[in-house]
Amino acid sequence: MDSVTQIVLGAAVGEAVLGKKVGNKAMLYGAIAGTIPDLDTFARFFVDTVTALEIHRGFTHSIIFSIAFAPLFGWLISRWEKKVGWRQWSWLFFFGFLTHPLLDAHTTWGTQLFWPFDLRLAYKNIFVVDPIYTLPFLLFLILAMRRKRDDAKRRRFNNLGIIISSSYLLVTLLLKGITYYKFQSALEDQGISYARLDTRPSPFNCILWTANVEQENNYLVAYYSLFDSQPIKYYKQDKNHELLGDLVEDDKVRRLVEITQDWYTVRRAGDLIELNDVRFGKLSVDPNAANYTFTFQLKKVGNEVTIIEKPREQTDMKKSLSGLWNRIKGN
Repeated sequence: MDSVTQIVLGAAVGEAVLGKKVGNKAMLYGAIAGTIPDLDTFARFFVDTVTALEIHRGFTHSIIFSIAFAPLFGWLISRWEKKVGWRQWSWLFFFGFLTHPLLDAHTTWGTQLFWPFDLRLAYKNIFVVDPIYTLPFLLFLILAMRRKRDDAKRRRFNNLGIIISSSYLLVTLLLKGITYYKFQSALEDQGISYARLDTRPSPFNCILWTANVEQENNYLVAYYSLFDSQPIKYYKQDKNHELLGDLVEDDKVRRLVEITQDWYTVRRAGDLIELNDVRFGKLSVDPNAANYTFTFQLKKVGNEVTIIEKPREQTDMKKSLSGLWNRIKGN
């Protein structure tokens, strides 16, 4: 999830663990704990693009990290925060660290909660930025923050924020199941054979859902809004995997393909090969749009293959949001 959401979650968890004893400092250190796992993003400054992608939401998002580093941070904080001992601070950091990846597991990218095992949990039931999840949570956190630490309403407000946000996650899981069935039924009704079906919510909401369908030589993409009245339409996107040529034998390219979980298309752009991660879709809900959310540029010079993430082009945000809103309202 986005940084603001993780800060809110961490602060709420900190309050639940130690708010009654240390007041707003529990929220402060909970927010810090909720931020620390994402420090793995700084790896991109020290390693190549593919390695940085492998590191992200890896070790720092694991149960092992939570167990190993919570006592260390708990001990450090206890050196100058004397109201409670290091064990209690350790519990605050443990739950702050652990709830971060538990929430991330609901997004499309997922998380390696069981690192070092090569298993990435990705339920794909909530977009990485979802105001419906974050804003009520933030509101109740602010209401709790304004109360004294021994005020019963403080804990009540904080608990309401946790309960409502968690309930919303459960609702999105239910909606994912309903929409998955809709996409699957549409494929059967239209006589479309396929190898894999993958679904996820569109940006900022849980009303409009997207499906990626794998066939032998192409993918099918479709959108379904809970307000739709017309049949689901599937749009073809060619895989073009053959354009990789001998690049497919390169170690970094092979690892990049593994990161996409074999959901990728390829296109040629001048002297570059561009590999698009299909899992995250395009920058627009228009199925004919050209630009994907994540595109990687591959270039071979001699025996060395360089891979960089393509900068996202400036788009008409107002137009994109308008198109998203219109599609949410139904076809």
